[in-house]
Amino acid sequence: MNFQKAVMCTVVLSSVACGGEVLEGEDLATTRQAAFSGVNGTVCEESPYNCKLRPSGGNRVETNDTTDDDSWGITTGVPIRDGNGTIMGTSTRTRSLFNYGQTRTFAGELHAFATSTSNSSSGWLPMSAILGRTSFEEKVGHVSALSSGLSKMACYAVRNSHDPALEVKKVVYDTTSSNERAGDYLPLVRANGLRSANLTFNVPGFGLGGVAVDHFPAGTKFQRLDVPTNSGAPSIDIPLWVQDSAGRYRQQSGTMKFIYGYVIAATGTRRNGWMAYDALEVSSGCP
Repeated sequence: MNFQKAVMCTVVLSSVACGGEVLEGEDLATTRQAAFSGVNGTVCEESPYNCKLRPSGGNRVETNDTTDDDSWGITTGVPIRDGNGTIMGTSTRTRSLFNYGQTRTFAGELHAFATSTSNSSSGWLPMSAILGRTSFEEKVGHVSALSSGLSKMACYAVRNSHDPALEVKKVVYDTTSSNERAGDYLPLVRANGLRSANLTFNVPGFGLGGVAVDHFPAGTKFQRLDVPTNSGAPSIDIPLWVQDSAGRYRQQSGTMKFIYGYVIAATGTRRNGWMAYDALEVSSGCP
């Protein structure tokens, strides 16, 4: 995400404090806070748990070609798994991007986290399907969000519904991308006919990457944690943008709240990260 487009108010995006349209001539960079070193990384904003996936460079696993888009060739016909290891579908794509530092073992085989799959979602693909696997393994690295010492709050579950009006709003000011939608963080219906949502390493809109690190189906329990933030609230709100009269995403239309916590996957693995509050509903029985 472009740092100039990541519009953040000095009051840390609380509620409607960032309301209205940002004027074209305004210096957006002056509204951002200085990045700092935190628990989840060395480039963090608003919370020591809201950090860039790695300190420098992009958030994807880079190929050996510095001029390409960092997509890796993959063989077709392999299973796509969610964070529980459940097969969501069969991969038909021949290339995919992979987020840095994310590997897990399912069915006795090492998998890597693809940003998009033929299930119309992110998901885990077997590393044996990646062309140039040896090079990939040398580059993928390992990064996990942390949560030691944080107190538990309420228990939630991934919703089996979403607001279509919210889905199309943008999380980045004046974006020209077809992505960067609020829907990227909601439990949308995927190609397999089921709803699922992303667990992310950080909150979008800060220029940190907004990267997903896992993917879970509707009904998955999410244990919220009391995460520290600069504002003092155990959450981070970001402005949402809709098109203005010029057709550019510069008109604010509400905010989107993100909360921090963890999922205990069916494999027993604990996965920490952020989820959109709108993707969740109050529940009980969190592990």
